[in-house]
Amino acid sequence: MIIADLHIHGSYSRACSKSLTIPNLEKYAKIKGIDLLGTGDFTHPKWIEHIKDNLQETFKDSGIYETKTGQKFLLSTEISLIFSQGGKGRKIHLIVLAKSFDIVKQISDSLGKRGRLDYDGRPIFGIKAVEFVEMMQNIDKSIEIIPAHAWTPWFGIFGSMSGFDSLEECFGDKTKHISAIETGMSSDPEMNWRLSKLDSINLVSFSDAHSFWPWRLGREATVFDTKMDYESIIDAIRTRRGLNSTIEVDPAYGKYHFTGHRNCGICISPKEAAKLNNICPKCGKPFTVGVLQRVEELADRPEGFVPENAVPFKKLIPLSELISKILGSGIASKKTWEIYYRLVKNFGNETNVLLYADENEIKNVVGEKLSALIIKNREGKINIKAGCDGKYGEIIL
Repeated sequence: MIIADLHIHGSYSRACSKSLTIPNLEKYAKIKGIDLLGTGDFTHPKWIEHIKDNLQETFKDSGIYETKTGQKFLLSTEISLIFSQGGKGRKIHLIVLAKSFDIVKQISDSLGKRGRLDYDGRPIFGIKAVEFVEMMQNIDKSIEIIPAHAWTPWFGIFGSMSGFDSLEECFGDKTKHISAIETGMSSDPEMNWRLSKLDSINLVSFSDAHSFWPWRLGREATVFDTKMDYESIIDAIRTRRGLNSTIEVDPAYGKYHFTGHRNCGICISPKEAAKLNNICPKCGKPFTVGVLQRVEELADRPEGFVPENAVPFKKLIPLSELISKILGSGIASKKTWEIYYRLVKNFGNETNVLLYADENEIKNVVGEKLSALIIKNREGKINIKAGCDGKYGEIIL
C-alpha cells in the first residue's frame, strides 16, 4: 500500500511556512508515515530549482523522484484560475500532476506566456477551465488535472461563492479528461456519494498543507494499491483500479463545513441557515454558505446512501490534535511534542499509532485516557463542533 499526499505547497506560496523545504518535508513525511508526497508548486522558478537540487528520479521514466534517503515525491502543483463564465465570476483551483521535469518545463513555458510564475507558488491565470485542460492535453496526455478542495466556497469547483453546479458546466466537452475530484477537508466521500452525477468520478483526498508539521502534512491522504510509479498512480486515479481508500478528517473539522459568519460568532447547520434565509441576524449580510449546505442543494440522494463499488474511507483527526486536547496544551507545545515523539518512537510513525497499534500497547506508553481517545478516533467516534467561514472545527471531549 502507498499512502500518498499529492497536494502540498512550498515556501514560495503565499500564507505558507518559509521553512517549507524538501529536507523538512522528507523528515516529517517519514514521521507521519507518508510514502509518497507531491512536490507542490513546480511552476515557481526558484522552487523547481530547489526540487531538482534535492531529488533524483527513482529509475528512468518512473515519474517518481526521491531524496538520498529514499523519501518518494511526485511532481505536482496547484493552479488558480479566475475568469468569467455564464455571467458570473469564477475562481477555481486545480491540482496538476506531471511525469517529468521536461513536461513541467513545457507547462511552465506555456503558462509563462499568459502571466507571471515568479510571484506565487500557486499562480493565478485568467484562463477558463476548459481552455486550461486543452492546453495541458496539447502538452502531454499523461498530465492529470484534479479540481482541488471541490466544495470550498471561493475556490472549489462546486463552491457556493464562485463555483459551478456540475463538472460539465465548468469543463464542457473537456469533462472527459477529468477523472477525479479532491474531497477537501470540509467534505468526505459519504457526502459526495449523495450526488449521482459523481458516480463516475473518483474521489481522492490530500492535505493542501501550507506547512510541514504533522498536524497539517498528510492530514488527508489517498491510499493506492499499485506499483510505485507515475503511470500506475495516474491509472488508479483515472480508473479506480488500485484506488484502495482515502484518509479524511471528520468534515466538521474543516474550515467551511457549516454556514455562518466567523466574525459574528454564528456557525449553523443548513436547516438553521434556511430559517434565516442565509442572512446573518447580527450584521445583515449574506452568510458564507458552507459545504454541507452546498451538498444539500445539489444532492439527489438521501444521507447514508452508498453507491456500488464505493471506495472506502477512514476518518482521522491528526495525533497532535488529540494529544493537545487531552493535555490542554498548545499543539506545538513542548508537552505535546514529548508525548507525540514517545508514541512515534514506539510505533514507528503517526499512521501506525492512529490505525494499527494495539490499544493496550498504546496504554502502556501514554496511559488510558489518551489511548482511549486514539481508539475512539480510529473508530470515527470523536465529536466535533463544526467549523465555518474559515474557522476550523473543534474536538469535543
